[in-house]
Amino acid sequence: MSYMRVAYHILGISFVKNCGIIKLSVKKANCIDNTGVKGCNAMKEITKETLLKAMKSRDAGEHPVFRECEFKDMDLSGMDLHNMDFTLSSFQNVNLERVNFENCSVENALFDGNSLHGANFQNANMKTAAFRGCDMRECNIKGANLYGAVLEHAKLDDIQSDEATQWFRMHCPETGPILGYKKCVNDRVVQLLIPADAKRTSATLPSCRCSKAKVLSIKNFDETEEFEEAWSLVDENFVYRKGQWVEVKDFNEDRWMDSTTGIHFWMNRNEALGY
Repeated sequence: MSYMRVAYHILGISFVKNCGIIKLSVKKANCIDNTGVKGCNAMKEITKETLLKAMKSRDAGEHPVFRECEFKDMDLSGMDLHNMDFTLSSFQNVNLERVNFENCSVENALFDGNSLHGANFQNANMKTAAFRGCDMRECNIKGANLYGAVLEHAKLDDIQSDEATQWFRMHCPETGPILGYKKCVNDRVVQLLIPADAKRTSATLPSCRCSKAKVLSIKNFDETEEFEEAWSLVDENFVYRKGQWVEVKDFNEDRWMDSTTGIHFWMNRNEALGY
């Protein structure tokens, strides 16, 4: 199948129309250090003027692509940026309040510290994006995929999600006793009983945390051998012994702090093996 390709330029940025999709080809800038020698490649910095021209020039159904671009020190509040690709891009000191990111890809993008109050991410690809310290109050994330998104210290009051929102709700059951699994040193897999009164939480990944658990069994990967103890991969002083309880007194209840205190576990053996 052949496609019509039409190339044109706006402020030095190349666009390619291809089957109703605008592809933005951005050449990375050469870095020049204080000796005048060209070195590393840097992200292409995009001005608000460039973004507005791209928005104005696109036809209905087209999807401008701003991959690996840098947006700095600008006010984009209230803008309609739906159906755009901002994968691997960076937003620094940018006002993004009430911006429409519906059906956008912001995968692995950096938003740390910006205000996104009231922004619309409906059906957006938000995987592994960083929102540390962002104001995300009243954001619409219905139908969005937040797998691996970093939400540490973000303001999430009145955020709007639904059953189609992925990886925002707890991965482990919030109540009742559950079984968990974790991989330890020397490829030993520990099966844990997390009791009903244990605190437990999870962020936007399959890994979960709890405050206490009982060690039910310790086996090798193919379950042909059993062991009496296993040592943590993270804390060399933390040991799991068959039949004994383990407890973390300083368990961090903030579910969005993933790499913090607690007994880290997975909901099934295969997830633990893949760690």
